[in-house]
Amino acid sequence: MSTGGDVSDQLSRLKTRSGRSYEWIARRTHTSKSSVQRYCAGTATPPVFGVVERIALACGASAEEVGCLFRAWDRERTADSVPPPAPVPLEEARSEAAAVPRRRAWANTAFVTAVLVVVAVLVVRNGPAGGKPSGESTGGSRPAVTVEPSWKRGAMVVPASFFGVTINSSTGAMPGIRVGAVRLWDSQTRWAQLEPSRGTYDWTVLDRLVDGAGKAGLPVLFTFGGTPRWANPEAPAAAYPDGSRAAPPTDLTDWEEIVRSVSRRYAGRIEAYEVWPLGNDPRFFNGGVGTLVDMTRRASRILRAADPGVTVVCPGMGNLWTTEGQAVLRRFAEAGGYDHCDVASVKLYQRRPGDAPETMLDLVATIDQLMHASGVQPRLWVTGTTFGISEQAPLPAELLRAHATRYYLTGLYGKALNIERMYYYNWGGSRIPLVLQAEGLPPTPAGQAVDRLQEWLDGASVTSCQRGATARRGSTWQCRVEFSKPRQRAATVRWTDTGTVDVEAGPRDVAVRDLDDRVTPVRPGDRITVSPEPVLVEQNG
Repeated sequence: MSTGGDVSDQLSRLKTRSGRSYEWIARRTHTSKSSVQRYCAGTATPPVFGVVERIALACGASAEEVGCLFRAWDRERTADSVPPPAPVPLEEARSEAAAVPRRRAWANTAFVTAVLVVVAVLVVRNGPAGGKPSGESTGGSRPAVTVEPSWKRGAMVVPASFFGVTINSSTGAMPGIRVGAVRLWDSQTRWAQLEPSRGTYDWTVLDRLVDGAGKAGLPVLFTFGGTPRWANPEAPAAAYPDGSRAAPPTDLTDWEEIVRSVSRRYAGRIEAYEVWPLGNDPRFFNGGVGTLVDMTRRASRILRAADPGVTVVCPGMGNLWTTEGQAVLRRFAEAGGYDHCDVASVKLYQRRPGDAPETMLDLVATIDQLMHASGVQPRLWVTGTTFGISEQAPLPAELLRAHATRYYLTGLYGKALNIERMYYYNWGGSRIPLVLQAEGLPPTPAGQAVDRLQEWLDGASVTSCQRGATARRGSTWQCRVEFSKPRQRAATVRWTDTGTVDVEAGPRDVAVRDLDDRVTPVRPGDRITVSPEPVLVEQNG
């Protein structure tokens, strides 16, 4: 195949060569048929390269062809708009882009090609990484900072729904801190509680929760799970006192009926449905992958019939630090499970509770590689954590605010790999290492810090994120955001994963805002101390 021409020419040639229909490509890439047609015809250009790459890979493109597509897409996007200043030297970015075709396809092609990032960005390194870039300086005995390659894209909006929480309450009360979306699980809304006997329903709790979310203006993600004992009496019990089983029902028509009953009752009131909380953990589901795919297919058909605008979220996949957990995700993808839903649900957490939240990015990269190897690239919602979270010791007080805010910032950094939402687990309960707000009590300092972070990012679009390695240990992190209202301006959220480091204020920096809303004016060349608690560096223009 010739690798010349603009994006539409290359996509059209790939599509013709593959022999696939527009409809098939649309299903495989979670894109509308009309959009694929427009991109191949040249009447529209995808706003993010990930869409181009998904279409190309579905058509069997090689790594070299994907690299050519990226360069064509980048030329077209550059012609339309001038990107914001990047912290990475242009020569370095060009060198990275030129290296893309030489990389092996399995080596995280989407991240390397689309966002010009190297695997080292996701790994904490020790020792110096090179010379000191302009705008960074050593503060006393603090280590110098070395900027590494980062990702940069056209502006990606950070919607309020990015900041989600799982409701661990059945009263209908909603968070007393700013959040943008709620997920219902461990809220007395399991299948076994909604349908205690076949055909007999109790909607009391779910009505209360959906009403509460509606009054608060919060979109609801409802999670199906917890098969009633009557639906599979011989199956092993799940880890709940309601008698629910860790297995699919014996007769899948019972599954179809609960999905139909819930979706009809709450059509237009529940925005999204997660098919199962954990599909690769035998404590929640010990059926086969084929059964899980079949349940997803049936649920998707029923949900969309009841509400065409609904978002279908595939079964959650956790335990992804383990080869066993990864293997189930891979089998589900290869069996076509993600063809039946709009969003993939994954569980992100650190290997150890006290690890820096940024270590979850290693897991994000693993997930991306697994998806690519299976030929899919779905949108990602982070819907939970490890099953053993309630057994973990509380975090030290000095880490609470930092870890709570950086949970969401890690997700923001992962937007380049399709992360759209982060549902913190949980709101309302207190048996977790880091509590944002226990129901009936005021928000904790950590909860207040998360509220502040969302206030900072209200109306923002993220344009780039980067990581810098220090000369001793740890890293600095930052994400650049832009605002269009009430006036055009920019800011950078900065933090470290351990220790503090001094950096010089840049030529446009005017103020530093901390999590207590203290504002410190700065001038170019002033020292800014960056610590594990994020700060917002505000800029002119």
